Amino acid sequence: MDDRGLNDAAILLMSLGEEEAAEVFKHLTPKEVQKLGETIARMRGVSREKVDFVINRFHDDAGAQSLLVNDASDYVRSVLKRALGDDKASLLIDRILQGGDVSGIESLKWMDPLSVAELLRNEHPQIVAAILVHLEHEQSAAVLMQLPERFRSEVLLRVATLEGIQPTALKDLNEVLFKVLAGGDKVRKTSLGGVKTAAEIINQLGGNADVSVLETIRNYDLDLAQKIMDKMFVFDDLVKLDDRSLQLVLREVASETLIVALKGGTMEVRDKILANMSMRASEALREDLESRGPMRLSEVEAQQKEILKVVRRLAEEGQITIGGAAEDSYV
Repeated sequence: MDDRGLNDAAILLMSLGEEEAAEVFKHLTPKEVQKLGETIARMRGVSREKVDFVINRFHDDAGAQSLLVNDASDYVRSVLKRALGDDKASLLIDRILQGGDVSGIESLKWMDPLSVAELLRNEHPQIVAAILVHLEHEQSAAVLMQLPERFRSEVLLRVATLEGIQPTALKDLNEVLFKVLAGGDKVRKTSLGGVKTAAEIINQLGGNADVSVLETIRNYDLDLAQKIMDKMFVFDDLVKLDDRSLQLVLREVASETLIVALKGGTMEVRDKILANMSMRASEALREDLESRGPMRLSEVEAQQKEILKVVRRLAEEGQITIGGAAEDSYV
């Protein structure tokens, strides 16, 4: 959701009143609650015209929606079983509706990274890996940064080689911590973990933690490390984006963020970005880059990661593709 969408959603919730807004919040993810809460907290005065506009737009959008079935999950299960039979349908249902039985892990999504790390610090790396693949990749990376370097690398190694999670082991947090790999061989597994998930989590690690983790994995399995690196998307990979995709990214990046990020980028990345800006904007950016003094590496990396977040979000929304064809998109 972009800033305009967040502002409109915040105005709508504020117009509903506390009880109704609270009911809406119950159906949002932790990240959505945080973003909306921050937006509401920053709001001061809103004109009557703006409130009316938002309410009327919501009314029109809601009126255009039609609820075809009461329970979409049950409908998918029923249709697939009728069409394919129980066995074949079950394989697809797990993929389509995966993650339905992770109520215990849901509580972790509301906790700060340090608290989650403290809970998991004494668990086996395999258990930690099985838990982290259910969290947002950004949160998983933040949790890993609170853990010792060697342990962090062990966990990422297991994430990359994880083939699946036993659904029966995900009933609540206490069971997850001790029984996440429980269950027989006949129990179907959800397709979580693997090279793609490991790459996405490593992408979110700060500082030089990503280098250390990859080095550990490389020592364990050179081919596996290469597969992970092939799935990663780093700041210098912006040159791989087509012009249209890069322009969509640049529209959502603040000028200050871009200036700081480019202080640590290659000339190839800088030239690619400048070539996809208007003449006036590119000239202004060149001047800002030349006049800006040396910057701390941590500041540069932080702003580069902000731009990469935009890239990943646009890729997830299907607005851009990275790494080749759409079916190969990995963020």
